Amino acid sequence: MTEVAGTESVPTPAEPAEPDELVLAAEFPEVSREQWRELVAGVLRKSGAIDEAFEGLPESKLVTRTYDGLEIQPLYTADDTIEGTGFPGLPPFVRSARPEGSVTTGWDIRARHARREAKATNTAVLADLEGGVSSIWLRVGAGGVPVAELADALNEVYVELAPVTLDAGEAYEAAATALFELFAEREIPASAAAATLGADPIGLTARTGEAYPLAPAAELASRVAVSHPQVRTIVADGLPFHEAGGSDAQELGATIAAGVAYLRALTEAGLDVDAAAGQLEFRLAATADQFLTIAKFRAARRLWARVTEVSGGKGSGMRQHAVTSPAMLTQRDPWVNMLRTTLACFGAGVGGADAITVLPFDAAIGQPDAFSARIARNTHAVLLEESKLAGVIDPAGGSWYVENLTDDLAKAAWREFTAIEAAGGIEAELASGALAARLAETWEKRSKRLATRRDPITGVSEFPNLTEKAVVRDPFETGTETGTDGGLPRHRYAEAFEALRDRADAHPSRPRVFLATLGPVAAHTARASFAANLFQAGGIEAVNPGAPDDVVAEFRAGDTKIACLCGSNTSYAEEAASVAKALKDAGATSVLLAGKPGDYPDVTGYLYAGCDALEVLTGTLNELGVQ
Repeated sequence: MTEVAGTESVPTPAEPAEPDELVLAAEFPEVSREQWRELVAGVLRKSGAIDEAFEGLPESKLVTRTYDGLEIQPLYTADDTIEGTGFPGLPPFVRSARPEGSVTTGWDIRARHARREAKATNTAVLADLEGGVSSIWLRVGAGGVPVAELADALNEVYVELAPVTLDAGEAYEAAATALFELFAEREIPASAAAATLGADPIGLTARTGEAYPLAPAAELASRVAVSHPQVRTIVADGLPFHEAGGSDAQELGATIAAGVAYLRALTEAGLDVDAAAGQLEFRLAATADQFLTIAKFRAARRLWARVTEVSGGKGSGMRQHAVTSPAMLTQRDPWVNMLRTTLACFGAGVGGADAITVLPFDAAIGQPDAFSARIARNTHAVLLEESKLAGVIDPAGGSWYVENLTDDLAKAAWREFTAIEAAGGIEAELASGALAARLAETWEKRSKRLATRRDPITGVSEFPNLTEKAVVRDPFETGTETGTDGGLPRHRYAEAFEALRDRADAHPSRPRVFLATLGPVAAHTARASFAANLFQAGGIEAVNPGAPDDVVAEFRAGDTKIACLCGSNTSYAEEAASVAKALKDAGATSVLLAGKPGDYPDVTGYLYAGCDALEVLTGTLNELGVQ
């Protein structure tokens, strides 16, 4: 006790007790990987994925594989820790190219514009800037604003505050001159001017099949590096490889190889390695696979840091421009594209991209309108302002899964890159067609998974809406999204299914298939729904009378010549053979069955998870006389 004059005695506060160590989940018993495996095995045995005699590791049945052959495990633990990812802003730059990441400013919100009319372009650009966009990606020349009208397209645009990235194809020098003239006219100091000139002869070669020299772009960059320190000249664009159907590692490997080719040309033009690297911006696709997108942008920085290091530089952080994948966008049910681009933007933002372009949801149809442009820029706003996505540097860093995926993807991309270099570089690989052949192989694999709906496309191959109203937009100008003859192909994942929908919609009447349901409703609902969903993916209406007493009579009264049996395994064993024969006798030219193939003489085809839906739909439309 202590006493103070004029006061009553008060107790001396006791020293606070040392807190016990906090152990997360301490109230739960510790579990081992073996216990987890036993639980997994029990579930897999019940589902029929393994039997009692299975002697392997049960989690091997849950492993998924990417198009690069990377194995994604169902569980990652501290035993899977990856070392050496470093710190933000320091080599190998996996965690960020800048020490502050995007915390203070967020990523650069970059909107794309590809209209021919300068006035319409200017109106759209100003609307984007007023709505929160921070930079403009502008098509100039073929398929865009004429070079001579560049100033009109940028009227009232403060280009020193909202930098412009030019996309001028082979006219990049003329477009750059026009932009520099605009800087001079507005008395913008060279030290304050910021832009990306967009010279990309390698990307142009990939798009068109024609060879374009690198030297003029390198000479332009060598002048710009001296006169305009905040202007970048060259873009190494990965979109041609992505849209040709390539995998993530193929896109990364080819894009890094393009960067190396530019690095060589720039150093030959007189720049040192670090100055040359500062003239480059890399453009990569962001997809709805958020984890692969996160890993892609993290791995890309690691790869480029290694390239610049072995080239004699200090190891440079890669300047990244992410674009939501044009290949994943659909023309049918395009509203779902809003969800796809949100996921892609999320992945690119978490992955640390410096600038992100969210393509409007109608970008696969035609020129975006004011509504779709607003939704695209508000996607950024929600993720940045409401979700606070940029408030943490590298938020996925430290995740055992993400770190392993980043490491695996970086190694696969490095193998692709070194293979390209060993073959003479990216220009030689494009000229020989070797790269195109590898991309085509991946597209063939992807096409098979799309056709069998193992890679589902919501609103197209899964849950299509036959009553949707077509979204109509002004067409693109030639030379932009429509592509050109020669060069690498441009694919969209939904194109094959949408071609069938177009066939069906152009037919004088909606093609129809009769669903012959067997047994009570509860017994056939699942397979009837599965079959209806599959047929609708090809624009074919599935007529389902429910559970009539006589499905053969119902079929005979209808207006189609194809029937599909839907029921349980029990009802198939009891009725499928006789009902199939009766349907054939009633005029059915084909009788399909929703389920695994069996011994049914009059059944001509089977619908099941993993079947080739495109093959089934094409055959059905042909048989129905749909041209």
